[in-house]
Amino acid sequence: MLTFIVCFVAGIGAGLGTGFAGMSAAAVISPMLITFLHMEAYEAVGIALASDVLASAISAYTYGKNKNLDIKNGLVMMAAVLCFTLVGSWVSSLVPSTTMGSFSVCMTFLLGIKFIVKPVMTTKETMAQTSPRKRFAQSLICGSMVGFICGFIGAGGGMMMLLILTSVLGYELKTAVGTSVFIMAFTALTGAASHFAIGGAPDLWVLALCVLSTLLWARIAARFANKASAATLNRATGVVLVVLGAAIMAVNYL
Repeated sequence: MLTFIVCFVAGIGAGLGTGFAGMSAAAVISPMLITFLHMEAYEAVGIALASDVLASAISAYTYGKNKNLDIKNGLVMMAAVLCFTLVGSWVSSLVPSTTMGSFSVCMTFLLGIKFIVKPVMTTKETMAQTSPRKRFAQSLICGSMVGFICGFIGAGGGMMMLLILTSVLGYELKTAVGTSVFIMAFTALTGAASHFAIGGAPDLWVLALCVLSTLLWARIAARFANKASAATLNRATGVVLVVLGAAIMAVNYL
């Protein structure tokens, strides 16, 4: 019963974070599995990444169906993210080990406050004013930065992409989230496959519960987000991120 409750609750948090804000499920599921089920960290991250795959894919489909997805530049950014994640991981292996997990948690909390206090009100018309060549270059450069940072500290991919898409590339919020989850579906698949290839098969019961719960709530959140107004979505996204950030900090540090 404890396993079911932990996985279901973790899936709620991860699904809402994914559907509303393109947040990686690993930021929610991993600490809960490690803390409450005493699971090995490597296995927990693998399960979280596997949960991320379908949740991000169904969210991307929902955003794409509502024309809130930039596939062309998303592919450019995804290629840069994947390549520079490897570079970041290699550089990280050369420096002394440090605890950087708190970076992702703090970023989640602060980004939530940012969406509440200073919402993203960019429109698609404003986005269209940027030339395709400039957008391509921005996607390549920003994707490289996100990938390197994620590979170096091992966390923060979804939040980094959302921050850069809205604040640097000037994306409208729905398109930013849609593009972020599109990219995350592929990065999570790569990460999950490598974790299971190296660490072996995970606990299949826990895996199934986390995947199904995350998928369900991501679908619900994505459908709500695409129907909501920009102001409502900013507030909802901000509240979800603040609550998740505070909950993860409580789980990790209390």
